[in-house]
Amino acid sequence: MRVARTGPLAFAVAFESEEELWNEYRANLSASGLPLTTDEPFPRGTVLLVELRGPSGSGMAVKATVVAPLVGGVALGIEGKPDEIFQNLLAAPAQEADEVEELEAASAAEGSLWERLRGISRMEKLHLAARADRSERAILLQDSDPQVLFSLLRNPRLTIDEVIRLAKSPYMTYQTAELMMKSPTWYANQDVRIALIHNAKMPLPFALRILPTLPESELRNISRGAATSMALKQAALRKLQGTG
Repeated sequence: MRVARTGPLAFAVAFESEEELWNEYRANLSASGLPLTTDEPFPRGTVLLVELRGPSGSGMAVKATVVAPLVGGVALGIEGKPDEIFQNLLAAPAQEADEVEELEAASAAEGSLWERLRGISRMEKLHLAARADRSERAILLQDSDPQVLFSLLRNPRLTIDEVIRLAKSPYMTYQTAELMMKSPTWYANQDVRIALIHNAKMPLPFALRILPTLPESELRNISRGAATSMALKQAALRKLQGTG
């Protein structure tokens, strides 16, 4: 499997034989997963554009989200139906020229936007975050400045999926977590609460407030070790035993 960087947030992944494609499908693609070799440690939640190519030259472009770090790369969660993706890679004809041009244009535009946002000042980013469109927000969501992330929460066009990505950010602060918990819409979303409670930057008092709102399956997950602190793990165990 050959991997090539085609843009700041874009990659091309080519399978060199049907056997390689079948093996990858059984191991990862069937579960909407894909390991990506890269030297850049993209944080969890980063959205990438990945052009997949089968051994016959057939292929398609998919969106993928970084779900975990790997040695020498990252694990991706692929959007789309695994069987359809596999069939496209295995047997579908190569993309038409206009589709290829469209993908290249999208990658070029994304690269241009990335360069523009990288070149603006911190103050400009803070002002932009509150009114940024979706393409701009996709890049700003990866910023390491906690104040930029906090400003994004002031954006009225922010979607629940973007809030979940913010809740998973390793750069989340006390103020950002507090603002999420004060929003009735965001706090009502179970995925937001789960993302917050599993964030290592989540203050323990906030995590303990979230704990009673989670389903039993998630409490068991936390009690078995998927917790950011021993205190949270023990609180989940007490809740399951009916003593907390």
